[in-house]
Amino acid sequence: MRSSISEQRKTLLEDSRMSSPARSIFEGEGRAGGGGARGGTHTGSRVRGSIGVCTGVFTAGREIMRLAMAVGIALLVVAAVVVPCLLQAGEVAPASGYSLLSPIRSGNLTVFPVVASKSYDTVEFLTLDEGLRSGDVVVTEAGQARGLIRHRPRDPAIMHPVRDAEVNRLVLVNNSKRPLLLLAGEIVTGGKQDRVIGKDRIVPAESDPVDLSVFCVEPGRWVAANGKVQFSGGGVGGGVFAAPGVRASAMAAKNQQRVWDSVGKSKDAMAMSVPAPAAAEVNSTTSYARAMDNKEVQEKVKSVAEPVQRNYESVIRQLRDKNAVGVVVAVNGEIVWADIFASTQLLQKYWPKLVRSYATEAVVTRAKGGEASSKDAQKFLNELQGRHETAETEPGIYRQTEISGDGFKVFELTSLLPKTGFPVHVAKMAD
Repeated sequence: MRSSISEQRKTLLEDSRMSSPARSIFEGEGRAGGGGARGGTHTGSRVRGSIGVCTGVFTAGREIMRLAMAVGIALLVVAAVVVPCLLQAGEVAPASGYSLLSPIRSGNLTVFPVVASKSYDTVEFLTLDEGLRSGDVVVTEAGQARGLIRHRPRDPAIMHPVRDAEVNRLVLVNNSKRPLLLLAGEIVTGGKQDRVIGKDRIVPAESDPVDLSVFCVEPGRWVAANGKVQFSGGGVGGGVFAAPGVRASAMAAKNQQRVWDSVGKSKDAMAMSVPAPAAAEVNSTTSYARAMDNKEVQEKVKSVAEPVQRNYESVIRQLRDKNAVGVVVAVNGEIVWADIFASTQLLQKYWPKLVRSYATEAVVTRAKGGEASSKDAQKFLNELQGRHETAETEPGIYRQTEISGDGFKVFELTSLLPKTGFPVHVAKMAD
């Protein structure tokens, strides 16, 4: 009997891997049965009782495990159902850092608000419009010494040497105590012709004169208008942003003729979209900025831009704590552009003229029908890595990275100033 009990005990221990309490019961009963003098029958009965106890313990353990697994599965199901419900209505779950809200549509223009998982402190950055309005930022032709005067405490005025004016060169001085943010696509008016900024960059506070990479958007003039050698933001609302088509020619093609071609096509399309008297005025000017300032063109652009601007500003107010930081833009059902900033505050500074640039693209692009989906917009937003990457760095100030992928280009401006190190602006275009 002892041999039989021992074998049963060994089998149960190996197959069931009993808990310590069950094992101690079993071993205790084995020791009791080991007396032998009181009869094998009695001992066997007690061991069978112990085996029953152990079996009950194991059965209860299995039931507890089953219950725990069931509860775990239920919690996972609840999480799968509830967590997506925490997103705003219409929001698309992000693949990496950014998510989309329900689209805002106006005519053939669709804008998808972008929400970021993280926001950065950008309060110190000065915009070009702010700098030009205050006079802290001065932009001149390369051949104009006036405007390159830097006033430093206890130092006499310094006249910097200059060269002859060039189509693709302007010189800028930032006299402000704040770093200046320049974005590709911003248009400055004045000098010998209007120009568009060719690339994103940061100009440090109280800078020495810096050369700007620019492209002409007014091919018919090479003389200072009314003797005005300095530049302003110009345009309605204090500044003009080139439409995505023109921006792409400057940023990606980096070719003056391509920029002129884009400006010409845009102006021709503007003229076709307005009544005859206004069309004649648009056709009579070579200036992209002045064409945009035409009253009829403004009204046309406004009719598309205003609903988007109003709705998006409402979204920003509601989602400031959720970091609404940019947009994905579609025209005629095709995703064409994305602008993403480091903070909601920075986006708000640029939003009025950005939305007019998107609306301009919609006005000058003939409607083809179709409607972009949130899925398409999220896919466009997620693909920020490409096959080829180049970077231009000004140590301690900024790094500008150009990424080429299949059918797109990404331009990322990263601040390297103290206490920063984050992307200030990301622009993506369909190629």
